[in-house]
Amino acid sequence: MLGRTKLVLASGSPRRLSLLNQAGIEPDALRPADVDETPTRGELPRACANRLARAKAEAGLKSIQIDDDLRGAYLLAADTVVAVGRRILPKAELVDEASQCLRLLSGRNHRVYTAVCLVTPKGSFRQRLVETRVRFKRLAEDDIQAYIGSGEWRGKAGGYAVQGIAGSFVVKMVGSYSNVVGLPLYETVTLLGGEGFPIRHGWINAG
Repeated sequence: MLGRTKLVLASGSPRRLSLLNQAGIEPDALRPADVDETPTRGELPRACANRLARAKAEAGLKSIQIDDDLRGAYLLAADTVVAVGRRILPKAELVDEASQCLRLLSGRNHRVYTAVCLVTPKGSFRQRLVETRVRFKRLAEDDIQAYIGSGEWRGKAGGYAVQGIAGSFVVKMVGSYSNVVGLPLYETVTLLGGEGFPIRHGWINAG
């Protein structure tokens, strides 16, 4: 690849893009991967996140291999899973799904796993899994109904967005906050830098 090193984000998530931007990194292209995110029967949360991140990376890689401008770019994919014990919560699209998630999370601890998968220009796959433990306050039915009315839960793993109103539900968090939002920044930037991506390129005039 000639000229500047390029990076493709295999995601359409505005939260992941915003987090990368926060670290001074601007992807050259977005290539959301169309992958079935349904857990397999009996699949554990960690394994599910790892499998889906890899599947998204493979799908994204296929799309850039046929693009002359992006062939040979770094490609970054990620998948976030919210779990209570071994139970994987859905990415809520329906009111009933979100309500069930919030009732399950109310007053309890849960874990958020994000797997990050990086494909290097040489075609090597590098993967990391990050875990954060989160405890929610006990949610009153009024809390749940009002939060459902906000709509910010839609499409979010576990039926909530910690960077929004649901941040006020969090009693305690152990681990990476950005991981719960959808992309663990420390691990992602370390992964990119370790594979030779110029992570500080965009820091000049970032303020």
